[in-house]
Amino acid sequence: MLDGDATLSEKWQALTPLARNEWICWTISAKQDATRTKRRARLHQEVLEGKKRPCCWPGCPHRRESARKWVDA
Repeated sequence: MLDGDATLSEKWQALTPLARNEWICWTISAKQDATRTKRRARLHQEVLEGKKRPCCWPGCPHRRESARKWVDA
């Protein structure tokens, strides 16, 4: 994804490691392949637009004790 788009790669590298992790976790946390594909497309578009984190997402579940059941399942 990043190899084919120099602008996206530059903006991705400008994000903090935590922000990059949020995008990655949000993308891979989808259960269905179709949803992951949509999220990758949204990541591409929104990072190019300058967004730092996925909107309307509470954060990586592995960071919250109450959400570990979703990660460990």
